[in-house]
Amino acid sequence: MQVFLFKNMGYYNLATPYPYILFLLMLPLGMPKWLLFVICFFTGLIVDGFYDTLGVNAAACVALAFLRTTFISITVQLENHETFATPSISEMSFRWFFIYCLVLSLSHHFVLTLLEAFTFSNFHYTLVRAVLSCIFTVLLILLFSLLFYQRSRR
Repeated sequence: MQVFLFKNMGYYNLATPYPYILFLLMLPLGMPKWLLFVICFFTGLIVDGFYDTLGVNAAACVALAFLRTTFISITVQLENHETFATPSISEMSFRWFFIYCLVLSLSHHFVLTLLEAFTFSNFHYTLVRAVLSCIFTVLLILLFSLLFYQRSRR
């Protein structure tokens, strides 16, 4: 869907949605870190292949994987959850999931737009692009998550 539908969506090259990162955000909590980095790298590389960008999405996805492991280690006690529990609205609270998506999406988009621009001369424009794309992406991720929401089994 990212390649065929969301690639053509956007708002004057300011806000481009990247909801493919939902796949990376929903990977299990107990996944080994090396496997997480490999999956993120190849996911970004596949998107790069269709977008004709030379590793920009792959670098942003690897940065997302690093920040995901850091965020989860700070905010989640893995002893309270199953090994293959996914960080979703049904497993965690809506507030936690919203902050999780917002922080990781903003970091992904900031790395992505900074590497695309590859200059600090128009830093304000790059920052606006990252923030607007983040808002657009987080809204789509929350929409998808609420559409497929399942009640918690706790």
